[in-house]
Amino acid sequence: METYLLDWLNLLVRWLHLITGIAWIGSSFYFVWLDNHLLPPNKPNEELQGEVWSVHGGGFYQAQKYRVAPQVMPSPLHWFKWEAYSTWISGTFLLALVYWYGAEIYLLDLSRADLSKAEAILIGAGGLLAGWIMYDLMCRSPLARNDRLLATAVTLLIAIAAYGFCQVFSGRGAFIHFGAMIGTIMVANVFFVIIPGQKLMVDSAMRGESPDPNPGLKAKQRSVHNTYLTLPVLFVMISNHYAFTYAGEYNWVNLLAIVLLGALIRVYFVSRHKANNKQLGTGAASVVPLLLAAGVLAGLIYAGIPALRTSPLSDSVSMDEIEAILQQHCVACHSAQPSQPGFTAPPLGVVFDTREEIKKQAQQIYQQSVVSKVMPIGNLTGMTDGERQKIASWIQSGNKLKTERSQ
Repeated sequence: METYLLDWLNLLVRWLHLITGIAWIGSSFYFVWLDNHLLPPNKPNEELQGEVWSVHGGGFYQAQKYRVAPQVMPSPLHWFKWEAYSTWISGTFLLALVYWYGAEIYLLDLSRADLSKAEAILIGAGGLLAGWIMYDLMCRSPLARNDRLLATAVTLLIAIAAYGFCQVFSGRGAFIHFGAMIGTIMVANVFFVIIPGQKLMVDSAMRGESPDPNPGLKAKQRSVHNTYLTLPVLFVMISNHYAFTYAGEYNWVNLLAIVLLGALIRVYFVSRHKANNKQLGTGAASVVPLLLAAGVLAGLIYAGIPALRTSPLSDSVSMDEIEAILQQHCVACHSAQPSQPGFTAPPLGVVFDTREEIKKQAQQIYQQSVVSKVMPIGNLTGMTDGERQKIASWIQSGNKLKTERSQ
């Protein structure tokens, strides 16, 4: 019953996290688009920085941006903050529910670091806080006067975090904690910098004073950072479904490559917004970021191609041996009636209860247990390298037989 209720809780919180994340990212992307499509107002107005007309859902809309603030503060004034806060709250709850409560399964990897459950949770939570503190200190230091130097420093911080998490946690747990750290930085930017800066502007305008531009400039800088961090965080949200990205000794390199890939794609689209501004644009957007992204992706795919052979291979492995290995290490989860605590159904519906089902999933067994070695999950049952070699021999012998028969 407990596991069943936890599954429902997991589903509902994950759904909430997805919904709020869409709302946050959607509004963020929209305002970046809006800023880069503003045109000089049709009627001269010194108060306005620009305006844009759009059509959507059968209606026409006119959005205007003031240089500072309107002479009379409108009411109601809509704020965009709860999308960010709700995303972080639901995401942190999900992190605690899956990766801290279930640390033995999803977070700990004793082959990387001999940690207790409490130690792992403290490191994970501390990493989220430390990431924000270091980032915020950088943004408040003299580095903030030079965007390129600040970007370099933040990139170095991100690289250190990726490497550090991947040295102490399972690949899956490391990726999620890295994403949670970036998400924490993003929402803390909203809570501690962006929203307070906007409140200062509103308060000044309501007093009839000219707002101090510095809080707005700092908020703008943090908002730009959030824009380029969005796609990497979205990747991390789905990474647990793709073991080939987080498995292996150099999984932190994969993580950094995909972060770079996401940032480059966002750079291209932001520059494309500006280039498509017919009155203020400078022509077509440069495709260099996309070409660089394509190069990073191609290199990542090539580097991850699994070896066709593992050596030394056993001369022959019987189906009885394979069945015994899977019975000992895999069937506890991959069965129509799982016996492993925390599982009410076989992951992805994959079962190894019969020989026919095992043969049907042969290539997947090879990929997960031999190539990526992410199964058994957390290696809870202690599958040995020798047993993995037997699975490799069985798979490759079967492929050889198929080739000979086809000839």
